[in-house]
Formats: sequence, C-alpha cells, structure tokens
Amino acid sequence: MIAILSACGAEPKQTTEKEKTKRLSIVTTVFPPYDFAKAVGGEYVDVTMLLSPGMESHSYEPTPQDIIKINESDLFIYVGGESDTWVESILDSLDKDAALTTLTLMDCVETVEEEAVEGMETEKQEMATPLPEYDEHVWTSPRNAQLITEKIAEKLCSIDTEHRTAYEQQKIIYLKELSELDHKYQEVVNQAVRKELVFGDRFPFRYLVDAYGLSYYAAFPGCSSETEPSAATIAFLTDKVKEDKIPLVLYLELSNHTIADAIAESTGTQTAMLHSCHNISAKEAEAGVTYLSLMQQNLEVLKGALY
Repeated sequence: MIAILSACGAEPKQTTEKEKTKRLSIVTTVFPPYDFAKAVGGEYVDVTMLLSPGMESHSYEPTPQDIIKINESDLFIYVGGESDTWVESILDSLDKDAALTTLTLMDCVETVEEEAVEGMETEKQEMATPLPEYDEHVWTSPRNAQLITEKIAEKLCSIDTEHRTAYEQQKIIYLKELSELDHKYQEVVNQAVRKELVFGDRFPFRYLVDAYGLSYYAAFPGCSSETEPSAATIAFLTDKVKEDKIPLVLYLELSNHTIADAIAESTGTQTAMLHSCHNISAKEAEAGVTYLSLMQQNLEVLKGALY
C-alpha cells in the first residue's frame, strides 16, 4: 500500500518538473535573429538556426528535417527577401492546426532598395521593367537590430504570457547593449578622417552605411550571385583606392577575398574582413560569438578603414 501511494504521489511531481523545464521552440533561418531570440528568451527558449555554420545563406534550400522543425516550433523567424521565396510555400503546406507564430525581419524595419553605385558589376535584367529588389540585410545596422529585438520580445510575450516579465527585463538589458553599440559606431564615424569604404566583394551593408552617413564602392550588390567582376570593375575600384588613399580594402566573411587581395596588391594597401553576421563559421560557433561581439569586431575594422 505504501509503495503504491508513493508511486502515485511521485507522478504529479514528475509532471510539474517537466512543465517547469518546458521551453518555447524558436526556429530562425539566419544568425542575427537566432542571437537576438536567445538574448531575449534566455532560459525559457530553445533556439534553432536552420543554416549550418559555414553554409552560404543565399543558396540555402530547406531539408525535410528543416520543415519538420518549423512545423513543430512556436515561433519561426525569417528574413522575408528574395532568398526566402521558399518560405511562403512551406508555410502554406504546414499543419493549419499547429500553433505557429511567424515574424519577418523585413517587416520590422523600413527597408531600402538595393542600388548600383558607380563602378559596380550588376546582373543583367531580362525584364523590360524590372521589379525593385530590397536589401535583405536589415540587421547590419545596430539601430535596426534594436527594432527587430523589440518585435521578437513582443512575439515571445504574446506566446508565453507566463514569462512576460522575464522577457521584458531581458529585452531592456539587451536593448541597452545595442544602444551602447550604436553610440560607439557614431563616435567612430564622427571622428573619422574619411567617410568612404571600398569593398572587393558583395556589399550587404547598406543599412549600416545609411545609418551613419558613409559612402561606399563595391564589386557587387549585397545579394548578387555574380562572383567574377569585369576588368572595368576591378580597374575602377583599384583607381578609387589609389585616388582617395583608402587604407583598407574590405571583404566578407566566408569569402575567398581574391578580388580584395588583387586590388590590395595593385595598390599596396591591406585587406580586412567586415562581418555581415548573416552566418557564422564552425570555428566562430565553437567560440560562442554573438552579434554584439561580431559588430564590435567590425567596429575595430572600421577604425582602420576610416582613420
């Protein structure tokens, strides 16, 4: 009798412990919202990023396992641009009874169209009147990161009202860190001797340069699939580095930086990486990098490029 009662009494305790450890499941396509959600959600969320470390985000295609993860999640966060065209068809095919909430990063901020600056290699448009392409890399500005974090916190609070206070407190702490980062960027730009960047690569930093009043020249737009610039593009960027005495030629993470190297060799300058935070490498994942640490790293690179 005592054994039976003990067994019966243990059952509610096990259920309670399980309920205490139940966390919201959040799935993101790219690194920035993955990191923002972890910062706001803390111990009450499990966050999964669909991109494997080192994977090129613009060529990503979801696997059946990825679709299952999305369907079983409480919150799915994706960018919403041209590289996410697969999302709508996936969402339409998912279980309609599933309690899935979604958030699109490009709906969190004011977006801008991709532009072709002087000397840039652009893809040929086959349409007589091409549709506008909006820059997807909305998180590259710390100010936009704050807006996105606000929206993520709103979603978490609406889904999980029990931990609303914790989400709000963690949001305030993280927004303060992002605000301090923003002030550091503004200070660096205010003290800069030049306001111009040269990229021997794609350019996914439109929101960053717009936020702080910088200009730029690059080989390709941010979402370009081109990899081989024309001789004219390389010559233009090389001349620009020489004429304007640019100290650093920049390139992206996960890039072979051959274009930047060629320009630097011709001009006697140095190269450096500016991290778009779109995805991280396996080494960076193991080291536990964050959006804040990567953007602080970028800040030091900008000092070298602008001073």
